[in-house]
Amino acid sequence: MSFFSNITLGQYYPGNSFIHRLDPRAKLLAMPLIMAGILLAQGPIGYTVASLPPIVGYALAQVPLSALWRGMRLLWFFLIFSLALQALTYPGEPLWEWGIITISREGLLLGLRLIYRLALLVLTAMLLTTTTTPVNLTGAMERLLKPLKRLGVPVHELAMMMTIALRFVPTLLEEAEVVMKAQQARGGSFTSGSVEKRVRAATALLVPLLAGSLRRAEELAIAMEARCYRGDNGRTKLKQFQYNYQDYATLISLVAITIIVGLERWTNLL
Repeated sequence: MSFFSNITLGQYYPGNSFIHRLDPRAKLLAMPLIMAGILLAQGPIGYTVASLPPIVGYALAQVPLSALWRGMRLLWFFLIFSLALQALTYPGEPLWEWGIITISREGLLLGLRLIYRLALLVLTAMLLTTTTTPVNLTGAMERLLKPLKRLGVPVHELAMMMTIALRFVPTLLEEAEVVMKAQQARGGSFTSGSVEKRVRAATALLVPLLAGSLRRAEELAIAMEARCYRGDNGRTKLKQFQYNYQDYATLISLVAITIIVGLERWTNLL
């Protein structure tokens, strides 16, 4: 089984669940509310309430747990490293000592809270991308940022860049896998050897990827010009977004949750 084929971070899972049917603009607006609640959480009540939106969201979206595990797999090392760093460097009551190494109780608790927040933030971002197609996501972003066009911000061009970037992520992963297999067939290795050898192997991977990306970008630009693409001038939308009562109810619920978490934190500070 290849390495890149297991990367599911940001991959869309088709479905017709409640979360899938929400307006993409409502889901985009919900993200900062959920993340604010997670960052404001402090006590047990705050963490419990702030955890509800992503947990309930995944339960309603019916995204397979195996997909979540694969999506989070690349982040486990970073989370464990963050926990170890906090436990070993934060001063406090010693829980375990060995020579100059000391794990403090306060550092361990701080590390656990940190990785819990990071995991929830990543899961929240994944919930958005797993239940929203890249086209709808960028279309919603363009509509939400539309007022900025009066200030001269190229909203349509930014949304188009995001669409193209999301579209070519799987293509780049496939191309990286092909290059890796070609290098391995010539005796190259990306997982063994000294640091110098691994850096050389990574360079041998990145150079063909960069050249392929530039070539593909040039081909795409030529194809868009051939089809008379002129940006947002006179462009119509195939799909029109429209809020319904489910979108309003979701946003109101998330605002209430954020307020509850904020009040709980404010109460603890008094």
